[in-house]
Amino acid sequence: MTLTAAALATAMGLVMGMLGGGGSIIAVPALTIFLQFPAKEAVVISLSVVAIAAAVGAVGNFARGTLPLAAGLIVGAAATAGAVVGSYIGAGLADATQLRILGVVMLVAATLMLWRPAAGAVPAARRAAPVLLAIGFPLGILTGLIGVGGGFLIVPALVLGAGLPMREAAGASLVVIAMAAVSGLAGYVGRTPLNLPFIVPFALVAAGATLAGGMVGHRLPQRRLQQVFAAVLVVLALWVLLRS
Repeated sequence: MTLTAAALATAMGLVMGMLGGGGSIIAVPALTIFLQFPAKEAVVISLSVVAIAAAVGAVGNFARGTLPLAAGLIVGAAATAGAVVGSYIGAGLADATQLRILGVVMLVAATLMLWRPAAGAVPAARRAAPVLLAIGFPLGILTGLIGVGGGFLIVPALVLGAGLPMREAAGASLVVIAMAAVSGLAGYVGRTPLNLPFIVPFALVAAGATLAGGMVGHRLPQRRLQQVFAAVLVVLALWVLLRS
C-alpha cells in the first residue's frame, strides 16, 4: 500500500471515529482523484472498507457505553434493505452520473454538518421504531447508490429524528453504516472487480484509525470538527462536480 493510500485510510478512519461517519464520503472522490480508480471500483472499495472500519468502531463505542444497540439495529435493518435497492441502481449508472450525484450529496452533507446541533444539546424524546425505519431506508438507498456509508446523514437524522444524544447517535450510526455497506456490496459483486490486495490493508489501517478517532473524538469539541469537515466536503464536492 502506498503512502497516499495509507494517509487516505487514516483520514477516513479518523473522521468516522470522531464524527460517527463521513469518512466514506471522502473515500470515493479521493480514490478516483488521487489513486486513479474508476468510479465503480472506488465505490466497491469504499463499501468494503467502510463495512470493516464501521464494525470495529461500533465495538469500540459499545465498550465505552455510547452505543444504543437497539436503535442502531432497527435503522440498520431498514438501511440494509435500501442499500440493496441503491446498489442495483448504481451498478447500472454511468460513472459520470454517479460522481455528479455524489457531488450534490456532498454539498447537502456540508450544509447538514454546519446546521447539526452541537454535542451536548438536549434532544427531543426518543422516537418509535417506525420513525427509525423511515430514517434508515432512504439513507440505505444512498449508501448503495454512490458508495458512501451515510454517516454524515445518519447522525443528524438520529439526533433530530430519533432524539438520540450526539454521542449515542454517532455510535448507532456505525452499526447502521456497517450493515448498509455490506448489503450495498451485493449489487456490485460479480459486476465490479473486488480488489482484495488493496482493500484488506487499506481496511486494517482505516479500522485502527476509527478506534483512535473514537477515543480522540471524546476529547475534542464536536462543533469545530464538524465545521472543518464541512469545509473539506465543499472543496471535494466542487472538484468532483467539475471532474464529472
